[in-house]
Amino acid sequence: MERRVAEGLRSALAPLGLEAHAFKVGWYNAVLQPAFHLPYPDDTLAFVVLSTPSMFDKALKPFVNKERLKIIRDPVDQCVSHHLSRVKEKFPDQRVDVMFDYEMLPSRKPKFLAQTAAHVAGAAYYYQRKDVKLDPWGKKKIFGVCIHPKYGGWFAIRGLLLFPDIQVPFLEQPAPVDCVSTEEKRIELLEQFNFHWQDGRYRDIIEVKERYSEEQKTYFATPPAERFRLLGLSQEAQRITFH
Repeated sequence: MERRVAEGLRSALAPLGLEAHAFKVGWYNAVLQPAFHLPYPDDTLAFVVLSTPSMFDKALKPFVNKERLKIIRDPVDQCVSHHLSRVKEKFPDQRVDVMFDYEMLPSRKPKFLAQTAAHVAGAAYYYQRKDVKLDPWGKKKIFGVCIHPKYGGWFAIRGLLLFPDIQVPFLEQPAPVDCVSTEEKRIELLEQFNFHWQDGRYRDIIEVKERYSEEQKTYFATPPAERFRLLGLSQEAQRITFH
């Protein structure tokens, strides 16, 4: 069953520049405080969904061209939401719960911790302060960051698909690829991500197979309210959005 669902997801998402990686809810809950647990049994099948560099051309631009007058919030969020809702239709006999990376609980906590989900699913390695033996940062707060073995930091975690009626007790957990394996590189990665993230150098900490196009870099570097203009959205769409 898991294989059939995984294949269905891949065939639906790959043409959009999206990846889906399977995991069991129990793997995720096992590494987090109870306050962050997903409220499902441990053997519940879930997938973390990532966007790769090609998503911009394969999914976002066509979506904007087609839906331009209906875009009333962040175009990327709305594009991903649209496509994941359509994916649900591929499984009419299954309950599918979707969580998005931007959704918050009433407590203002995120609905799920995206980087933890990517790590436990084997999709990307979540490098954290604890992965550095000789920590040079003293009392500074240091945030962790996921690195994808193929795209480095040129990707994003967009959401979760959960299948509450599918239990997968025998699913084997894949280890994420530890592609930043030296102490020096890990320190460099966390330094760049925490103190120089705007220049994006952390994204190229490893040799990458593909990165964002110049157009895509400009888009994500632009304040959200001005991104509509870059995508050629009309003033009308902007007025609807920010009214």
